[in-house]
Amino acid sequence: MHIYLVRHGDAVPEEDAGSDRDRWLSARGREAARVLGRLLREQNIEPDAIVCSPLPRAVQTAELLAASLDYLHPIVSLRALEPSAVPRVAANAIMEMGVRVVVVGHEPSISGLGAYLLGRPSFPPFRTAQCCAIEKGKPTFTSRADVNQTQAYFVD
Repeated sequence: MHIYLVRHGDAVPEEDAGSDRDRWLSARGREAARVLGRLLREQNIEPDAIVCSPLPRAVQTAELLAASLDYLHPIVSLRALEPSAVPRVAANAIMEMGVRVVVVGHEPSISGLGAYLLGRPSFPPFRTAQCCAIEKGKPTFTSRADVNQTQAYFVD
């Protein structure tokens, strides 16, 4: 299984949106999602599924990634990927989606999901518009839009 965990791009302030749940991507967040999409395309990511939290900033990030990856199938929205989600529930839902799945969520639940998938007590927090690949049960690379690069992920 290949899971690509992604934190959504930068969002507008809560004051602008009215509530945290309603925040959408800022112009900087949209550009960062496009950069991340290009970085993932350079890694030859061809997802079977793209799943995301139902919150607007995650949905918009997933849509921009889908466009960059020429993904033409529906994007699946999962409440199990909301910010306060339980990692076990999200992991169970993701496992049914295919062999290569892009998962767009929020902190702290996206790093909690990474820890759960790897059987570890914790996982490094994600920056906005960052992806960590977990391939065959091991983290293999991380792509970050803020530095416009992908790096191999080495763990003990």
